[in-house]
Amino acid sequence: MNPRLVIVYPPDDQGSRRVRVDGLVMGQAHSPRDVVGFMRRAGLDPDTIDLGDPAFVEWRGGGLDVWSASD
Repeated sequence: MNPRLVIVYPPDDQGSRRVRVDGLVMGQAHSPRDVVGFMRRAGLDPDTIDLGDPAFVEWRGGGLDVWSASD
């Protein structure tokens, strides 16, 4: 099975980041835990999720440790 492409967009002024899975907007994440939750809701197995794998997750505007526009 090919991994689903997850895109996490740059943080907004409130410190949340829009998350897309397979082209579908899942919602606004406030932490990596939220990103995992969105991926789980999209049907991904949480045991196979690697947020640091660039082949799987595309972090735009900063990596998984950036959660404010000023980071």
